[in-house]
Amino acid sequence: MVQRKTKRTVNRLPPERRISDIMAAAREVFTEKGYSESLISDIAERAGVVEGTIYRFFTNKRDLLLRVAEEWYVEMISKDAAGFEAVKGEWNRLHYLIYHHLLSIKRDPGLSRLVFLELRPDPHYRETRLFALNRDYTRRIADVVREGMANGVFRPDASPSLVRDMVFGAVEHRTWWFLRGEGDFDPEDTARALTDMVYAGLTPQITANRDTLLARLDVLANRLERAADRLDAPPA
Repeated sequence: MVQRKTKRTVNRLPPERRISDIMAAAREVFTEKGYSESLISDIAERAGVVEGTIYRFFTNKRDLLLRVAEEWYVEMISKDAAGFEAVKGEWNRLHYLIYHHLLSIKRDPGLSRLVFLELRPDPHYRETRLFALNRDYTRRIADVVREGMANGVFRPDASPSLVRDMVFGAVEHRTWWFLRGEGDFDPEDTARALTDMVYAGLTPQITANRDTLLARLDVLANRLERAADRLDAPPA
């Protein structure tokens, strides 16, 4: 009797699913161990694939980290978009962006550390898609300032790019001890305090000469005195 060979069925996932599984595993490993301590073999095991499969889709570990960080920024921008468009008023829009940026750091300290310490200092950072995404992400603060200037709410001499740098610089400085595991912060309290300070600095300050103010007070006082005299006068 001729025996027929049984054909083994291989369950092949589409490339998109493989890439998604690998990136999800890489995100977990990178945030748990940091970049230098993470191995491709660790990621492959977590994703349920062999190491060679990872190199089919990613050049090396650095490329994989960049893709993970890019996906994170895309997630943050897309999640914020719908809610941000519904927010009205310059203070509210500034607060929304600052609060959600702080919240993203609170939720993903591991990814934040990787971007701040590992990717941004890279001499080729400005050539990456991550840099372009970060520019789009931070530009929204500058856009709110420009809108406020156009609406006459903010000073006409304000610098949108300077405000952007101040906001994100302050956030990084304020959250650094948290990222080092040395403390904590409240996203809402921090966002409100920072928004108040930025908004106050952007709002036109009304100043007047001391003599002009005194003269106006004298005019008001005289009007009040004349009005009081009319009320006290006996009817004709």
